[in-house]
Amino acid sequence: MRKNFAEKSKNKAFLGMFALMSATSILFNGCNRKIDKKESEILIPNGHPIAKKVPKIDNEDVTSDKRVIYLTFDDGPNQGTENLLRILNKRKVCATAFLVGKHAYGSKKQKNDLELLRKDPLVELANHSFTHAHNKYTDFYKNPESVVNDFNIAKDSLKLYDKIARTPGRNIWRLNNISVTDLKSSTEAANKLKQAGYKVIGWDLEWKPTNKMVLKGKHEEMLKKVDSIFFNDLEKTSRHLVFLTHDQYLTDTDSVNELDLFIEKLQKSNRFIFRKISEYPKINEVLN
Repeated sequence: MRKNFAEKSKNKAFLGMFALMSATSILFNGCNRKIDKKESEILIPNGHPIAKKVPKIDNEDVTSDKRVIYLTFDDGPNQGTENLLRILNKRKVCATAFLVGKHAYGSKKQKNDLELLRKDPLVELANHSFTHAHNKYTDFYKNPESVVNDFNIAKDSLKLYDKIARTPGRNIWRLNNISVTDLKSSTEAANKLKQAGYKVIGWDLEWKPTNKMVLKGKHEEMLKKVDSIFFNDLEKTSRHLVFLTHDQYLTDTDSVNELDLFIEKLQKSNRFIFRKISEYPKINEVLN
């Protein structure tokens, strides 16, 4: 069913039709609210944080004049992790980091960056496999059992207590209400992950890199793409957009500034709420 909201009939531009407003008006929506210290310090005996239980969220949880954006960053910990955290803390906005297990052991700095991610209450951690398919995606997905094993190793080594996952090199969704596979050859592996209890999340919009591995294009282009997705009902779930980029693209000043401006303009439009992926609609339902 396609969405029906009044502003479409008035003006097709989400961001352009409103004067810029103070971002403080949305700081208490979604995960932009003040973070309760007690909530962020809940620990299990071995000292690692427990994933906070969140209520199920339906579309009605979001008022008709708001849209939800889930900022997600893949392949961490990586070269741009510290820059990513600076942006998130500057803007007081939350995000989900989909981690690669072997990256946590790649260097002393990556190990330290993992701890920075783990300690930051604005960030939640999720599973992006242990090996990242060794960047040989076709071969990786030919063996569904080894795919599940790879994610299990990442889950255990990174101490991830919620089985939210994203597949390397593939835009795959496996939730109770969404099943999407970008390449059919990966279908069996995706189904095996779901059978193993993994809630597999893809994305609606990706900010891709140049061949120099920096963010491609300007923030204005990405804002237009956000508008287009919402206006044309291209989200997997109505009024909820999953945004993807990678922290390793945030190593140069221009890329850092462009991502910062992208988030700032979204905030100042006063039309968007930011949430962690664990708050995506129906993600907390037990998989069938």
